[in-house]
Amino acid sequence: MHTITPHIKYIGAQDDNLDLFEGQYPVIHGISYNSYLIEDNETAVVDSVDARRCSDWLAALEDGLGNAGCTPRYLIVQHVEPDHSGSIRAFIGRYPATTVVCTAKAAAMLANFFEDIEFDSRLRIVSDNDTLTLGRTTLRFLSAPMVHWPEVMMTLDETDGVLFSADAFGSFATAEATEAWDNEARRYYTNIVGRFGAPVQGIMKKLAGSKFGIIAPLHGPVLTDNLNHYWNLYDRWSRYEPECRGVLVAYASVYGGTAEAARRLASMLDSEGAGEIVLLDLCRHDVSYAVAEAFRLSHIALCSVTYDGALFPAMHDFLYHLECKKLCGRTVGLVENGSWAPVAARLMADSLGRMKDMTVVEPTVTIRSRLHQCDIVRLRELATALAR
Repeated sequence: MHTITPHIKYIGAQDDNLDLFEGQYPVIHGISYNSYLIEDNETAVVDSVDARRCSDWLAALEDGLGNAGCTPRYLIVQHVEPDHSGSIRAFIGRYPATTVVCTAKAAAMLANFFEDIEFDSRLRIVSDNDTLTLGRTTLRFLSAPMVHWPEVMMTLDETDGVLFSADAFGSFATAEATEAWDNEARRYYTNIVGRFGAPVQGIMKKLAGSKFGIIAPLHGPVLTDNLNHYWNLYDRWSRYEPECRGVLVAYASVYGGTAEAARRLASMLDSEGAGEIVLLDLCRHDVSYAVAEAFRLSHIALCSVTYDGALFPAMHDFLYHLECKKLCGRTVGLVENGSWAPVAARLMADSLGRMKDMTVVEPTVTIRSRLHQCDIVRLRELATALAR
């Protein structure tokens, strides 16, 4: 537990031995489930935590309440996903008189997760722009549907200038993270929220003009300085605009021929001055890192072997994720490999065709098993086209 403002305490829990977040995303730095205690004439708790860390959270809450000398009057449920609602049962068991504050959609979803709990008598349903006064503190609730679930709301403490942002501005990190925010926040955004750029733009427009100096998300560190930096990155990500000029060379190789072509292409791109070059083996890096780099950079080179008359699974998975996350507006080059019937380029182009504003440049380079001199010439032509 630590103090965010004289009236707000951090009571979240850290999880440093979770291997996969949402069953799929590596969290090598751990992750936090953030929760906050607002002290006033009436006391409010903002969100619970994953059941994995329920006992830690309740202990931090008890510690905070001991100093405040009171019990919670409100539990504000911004997001019903189990990593934030997983300890509600234990909370209600300990504080049965608490009023649960949430959106109507959240109330319906709580019933799905907690069929045996009677919520109706303890609910306070709020709509967009409703307020709750705790004493000196006024909280304003802002509906944020599909950032990244339909029931989500954010909470603005208008008195202390704190935005409780739900999953927005979160990261794959603990609250005590010392590593730079950008990389793991980008990976979190692009993979968790990336599909929902338009709703993110909607809540950002709604927040325009609001006064706050602290952003308190549900994962990762509380943001207390340089908020313009974080805000501008979120604006860029949710518009699907690249952060910088450069090329992600993503490859999927079986026996090394496609990998060698990717390495040669990356070297040529660097010589051509194509900006930052990132060479990434899709078979040996989790796809979430590749998705984050595709969002960050302006160009992509896809290099894949043909396998079972189709795309190699790692490349298929990468393109599936890019399509799901609605990446758009990138310039792409294609390199395929096949010993007798290469089809990878056509299938990659088909995937890109289902995305918006993806420009495929020529030439498409076709390799037969291993690089030949004529392939090197074509690779250089592709590097020149991508560097323009």
